[in-house]
Amino acid sequence: MTARLAREIEIASRLAREAGRILLEVYDTDFEVIEKAADAGPVTIADKRANDHVVAALHAAFHGDGVVAEETKDTSDAARYERCWFVDPLDGTKEFIKHNGEFAVHIGLAIGGEARLGVVYRPVGDRLYAGVEGAGCFLETGGTRREVRIPQAAPESLRLVTSRSHRSKKLETIRAELGISEVLAMGSVGIKCGVLVEGDADLYVHASKVSSRWDSCAPEAVVRAAGGVFTDMAGERYRYDGSELRNLRGIVACSPAVLERALPVIQRVGREAGLI
Repeated sequence: MTARLAREIEIASRLAREAGRILLEVYDTDFEVIEKAADAGPVTIADKRANDHVVAALHAAFHGDGVVAEETKDTSDAARYERCWFVDPLDGTKEFIKHNGEFAVHIGLAIGGEARLGVVYRPVGDRLYAGVEGAGCFLETGGTRREVRIPQAAPESLRLVTSRSHRSKKLETIRAELGISEVLAMGSVGIKCGVLVEGDADLYVHASKVSSRWDSCAPEAVVRAAGGVFTDMAGERYRYDGSELRNLRGIVACSPAVLERALPVIQRVGREAGLI
């Protein structure tokens, strides 16, 4: 990677690891689960503690930036600042509660309304993905760091990674029409995008309205930094300018070549489902 946004990457990576330690402190305790609105999912003390830690540290380190975080009520910064951080302190709370390890910390930076920098940290297994669009992406694990890049050629047989919690008939239609036989289901948008950038899957589709900008900002930046694309089901890039905070048109992530092959099917299914 180049020195572009190097300080931001360094600080966001450190904060993601610190938040990960906070999550693990709670992980094996008898923590309380608080049910929020039906479309918002559950929350735990781990979400709140990690959220408070990351938000306070970002405000201290970057005085002129906005911060929008899942467990912080005021989300107006996205419309007020040219640079705005989007934080999901615990992406995959359902998986955290199930104790299957499939949860992550997301810290992303949007500049001019577009996701530009992202850090995704999976505490269980110690895997940290970090990247800046146009400047490369790396995976750091076990004390070592290596560059990762999404394979640019579209394989003959695609491998699909999708949500463990949000499977649907729409997704099954996409899978069948694209002739996909290999499907990997797991939690956390960030972890699924990590599988993509490591080359262990070719396509990620989330055919649902149930996600938000704090879920997607960091993973989008990581995917784009690794040479991939990250869009809604219409093939359009999401905006992080405060005009909308929910990802109402689903998520698609892959290489440009895979998008070219898969998008017509995804668009048709999205239109028929009223998602686009």
